Amino acid sequence: LKSQMYKFIKRLFDLIVSFFAISILLPIFIPISIALRFSGEGEIFFLQDRIGRQGKYFKLYKFATMIKNSPNIGTGTVTLYNDPRVLPLGGFLRRTKINELPQLFNIFFGRMSVVGPRPVMRISFEAYPNEVQKVIYNVTPGLTGIGSIIFRDEEELISEVKNNGGDLWEFYKGKIYPFKGELEMWYQSNNSFFLDLQLIFMTAWVILVPTSKLYEKWFKDLPKRSF
Repeated sequence: LKSQMYKFIKRLFDLIVSFFAISILLPIFIPISIALRFSGEGEIFFLQDRIGRQGKYFKLYKFATMIKNSPNIGTGTVTLYNDPRVLPLGGFLRRTKINELPQLFNIFFGRMSVVGPRPVMRISFEAYPNEVQKVIYNVTPGLTGIGSIIFRDEEELISEVKNNGGDLWEFYKGKIYPFKGELEMWYQSNNSFFLDLQLIFMTAWVILVPTSKLYEKWFKDLPKRSF
């Protein structure tokens, strides 16, 4: 009964937040769309197949921030800090996370939640340990979550690995995704509406103060990052 109530409250919260956020942000979406249409390659939205709840695929919406052929050149699906494939306006949109805002439509239609594990591509999903793959999408994927907060510096981290001659994909498979899996298992073990509210606040906080480790003080039993 408690689980069903949590799911109901979470979905109601997602609907209310996404509806009002879309309504409020529409005046921002319009000039951004115009600017993207007449700059870079003229693309406004980036749509990509991602894995959602119970392993079902859906189209993820983002503002376009990179050149159209970016997955087939350079570092492929891995985006580096100051990646040359990122368009001029795209750099600003990525730093401020404005490029993620079209996912509010995914939330409104129930394909995503405000809080949950990030939806990933098949190649990234397969980098999770097998035991994580079996359960990570028992919950609806989210716009933000504990993994997004801890890995606010992900692009800088993998850029450092590349600069030191390391194998980026091996680093993902050996370090990043196993630890992200631990974090998402922690979330599922502790999930509650109050925790979701804490993670929403923490997301805003680390955007404003990227170097903050406030989450370590709030969540004492959180798995520790060792790299």
